Amino acid sequence: MEQSRRQFIQTSIAGVAGLSLANQTSAQATESTPEMPTRKLGRLDEKVSLLGVGGYHIGVPEEAEGIRMVQEAVDEGVTFMDNAWEYHDGVSEQRMGKALQGRRDKVYLMTKHHGREKGLAMEHLEDSLRRLKTDVIDLWMFHECVYDEDPDLIFAKGGGIKAAELAKQQGKIRHIGFTGHKDPMIHLKMLAYRFPWDAVLMPLNILDGSFKSFEKWVLPVLVKRGIAPLAMKTRASGDIMKNDIATLEECWRYVAGLPVSTIVSGMKTLDELHDNLRLARTLTPMNEVEKAAVLDRTREVAMTGANERFKTTRNFDGPIGRAQYGIPQGA
Repeated sequence: MEQSRRQFIQTSIAGVAGLSLANQTSAQATESTPEMPTRKLGRLDEKVSLLGVGGYHIGVPEEAEGIRMVQEAVDEGVTFMDNAWEYHDGVSEQRMGKALQGRRDKVYLMTKHHGREKGLAMEHLEDSLRRLKTDVIDLWMFHECVYDEDPDLIFAKGGGIKAAELAKQQGKIRHIGFTGHKDPMIHLKMLAYRFPWDAVLMPLNILDGSFKSFEKWVLPVLVKRGIAPLAMKTRASGDIMKNDIATLEECWRYVAGLPVSTIVSGMKTLDELHDNLRLARTLTPMNEVEKAAVLDRTREVAMTGANERFKTTRNFDGPIGRAQYGIPQGA
């Protein structure tokens, strides 16, 4: 098993780097309605909005505004909702659960968990179901796979993957995936187990195209296997614009030009929601020539890694994962 996983990763690295995504992007063509573009969710018989609501940020403002943001997003055609068991100690899930009352059937609901072993994963699931006020979670994700040991723990005897399989049999979840922001090689190790993943969430942005690239190494594997690629950190947590590397519009158009199913965006205010609705509705995805020009322009700054701190530092590694591995919170 270990040898086959190693062979898979080596084959992916050797063969995927040169794979053009141009044809795949065409096949994953955006389908537009007057209100919100939608895309197919990988091989699944599902379509979701190109814009997705990030769950962490709805826990930042006052509860009333966080709830209003979710409800207005749904009313404006956003169907993809992201969340996680640990966001704000459960507050984000609670707010989303309240916001979706009367709207639950209009959205595809994703939440994430840190259960590396079966029992803990099932505890997280029951917490999430209760907070989100739902009987079933559409997409249940292993959160923050950023440590080299994560894949082996998840697939160990009694590991978290057993909880995912059981929960699906019980009808408590519909689809299974994983996330991570640190290293594309960890994603490839997860994929090497050949589990029938439904979706994968990862950083995709203008800088990622050149540095420790999920776009280069992971995205083609997902497309080939029909696993839905979900984009996050599309502005590198704001560093791209803060450091005048590219514009907001360029950030959106670049990632929209990739074969992603949805772009999960963190929004702390209604104004930010309105900006993202505008981007999703009015901007055309970049073509291959435009993307190549942006990569050429930004490659030098990208290669420092300084503007994708979630890859190069521990600043974005959450407290739950740190605790599981005995890593001090300030390290």
